[in-house]
Amino acid sequence: MIVFPAIDLKGGQVVRLAEGDMDRATVYGDDPAAQARIFAAAGAMHLHVVDLDGSFAGEARNREAVDGIVDAFEGYVQLGGGIRTREAVEAWFDAGVARIVMGTAALKDPQFVKDMAAEYPGGIVVAVDAKDGMVATAGWADVSDVPVVDMARRFEDAGVASLLFTDIGRDGMLKGCNIEATVDLARSVDIPVIASGGVKGLDDIRILSLHADDGIEGVITGRAIYDGRLDLKTALAMAKG
Repeated sequence: MIVFPAIDLKGGQVVRLAEGDMDRATVYGDDPAAQARIFAAAGAMHLHVVDLDGSFAGEARNREAVDGIVDAFEGYVQLGGGIRTREAVEAWFDAGVARIVMGTAALKDPQFVKDMAAEYPGGIVVAVDAKDGMVATAGWADVSDVPVVDMARRFEDAGVASLLFTDIGRDGMLKGCNIEATVDLARSVDIPVIASGGVKGLDDIRILSLHADDGIEGVITGRAIYDGRLDLKTALAMAKG
């Protein structure tokens, strides 16, 4: 199982939000590239990066910071946040991003996301962000009437690399990952699932790793690392089994 340390970007700074609320941001640093190097030094080979401003704007807002991260990190960078056009997808892949996460576009224009998945095999991740079981989009500002499982099933056989499932109510709150809902989703579809939202410590990593055979590909963790509740090096070793 892959552990993805997270770097969320707001105004060029490294932040974490509480429940996706831009007004409840905690700043952890002003040098995203340096943070990427810290994660690499701990042994991370994968990073999850989010352009939070881009999620709301619908286009890149932290390009310089992302470029700095890609240059500084020798592993794989997975990027999300406002990527909703072919031009944006092409530009980020050209910049060295390994995988692109698409959420709002997946709900509003699923054929476009399927086309991108076909064009970039293994390069597209579909974000399935949930609030009370329904899909949320546009930086989680909007909640749809589409159930999470229905959304996920639209992309079976489409060639997407994985599904990124986040329980918004737990994100950045250190309440513990919603393991039951994550595993249920993984068992319901034939696409690998990445868990996200609320990871608070090694127990979440350990339990999720036990469900690798159910289709759990990885887990994203941010605030638990920044607050010192989760040692990344230990988590990486645990995830390897």
